[in-house]
Amino acid sequence: MGGPKCGFRTFRELRAAQMPYNLKSMGKPVIEVHSLSKDYVMGDMVVHALRTVDLSIQAGEFVAIMGPSGSGKSTFMNLVGCLDRPSGGEYLLNGEAVSRMSDNELAEIRNKYIGFVFQTFNLLPRTSAQKNVELPLMYAGQRNRVEKARAALELVGLGQRLHHKPNELSGGQQQRVAIARAIVNEPVLILADEPTGNLDSRTSEEIMALFQDLNREGKTVVIVTHEDDVARHCKRIIRFKDGRLLSDEPVANPTDARVALSKIPDPDAAPSPAPVPAFQA
Repeated sequence: MGGPKCGFRTFRELRAAQMPYNLKSMGKPVIEVHSLSKDYVMGDMVVHALRTVDLSIQAGEFVAIMGPSGSGKSTFMNLVGCLDRPSGGEYLLNGEAVSRMSDNELAEIRNKYIGFVFQTFNLLPRTSAQKNVELPLMYAGQRNRVEKARAALELVGLGQRLHHKPNELSGGQQQRVAIARAIVNEPVLILADEPTGNLDSRTSEEIMALFQDLNREGKTVVIVTHEDDVARHCKRIIRFKDGRLLSDEPVANPTDARVALSKIPDPDAAPSPAPVPAFQA
């Protein structure tokens, strides 16, 4: 996937045109958890889904969260995304203690600080790409929604698909709409759950290239994945097992998605013309 053909070429340009950058996230952790735990009561049983996890993720990091089924990675994502509350411990998002907030307060925090990207895109099926991207702005009561949504779509290379509905877009294009929706509200954190799970290998690289571009522009990106090759695009990998933090290591040489893309044939590219045979007398 190439960059956008018109309008804003980088996230920094979009940011400058739309709204002031949230300086509150600079110079301190975006995510900070202390002894974070989550228990589920199932009849007479208590399932310890997450056990006293301590970690922090700084502004501008690009992190993969990994682990097998039942490891606690999905529970951790739900807590970090303010979709659930912990049973114990403390969670600070952009410096705000969110562990004991009400449902309405958590909804406000999600819309203010977090941009979500899901495996299944979660787009409104009868609504255009532009209107889908406008939704977070509408919930936040922001003005100039049309201009901001168009700028975000241009940034992800869909400036010519503003009025297309999801069923008129490919899987990769739908995921780009979802990413535009995630960034349009200027979140401090982009949280992606298996964002390449429904995509082919080339389209997956295109989406990872977009995440890498956003990260290079200073955005904090956290991806939950079970695929090692996807995680290797990140700068840090955190692994969970049995509800505990198993490892937390930097990636020495992250995969550059654009370099990887150059090695994967583009099925939509025009075929090279056949060589003209040499004339023989």
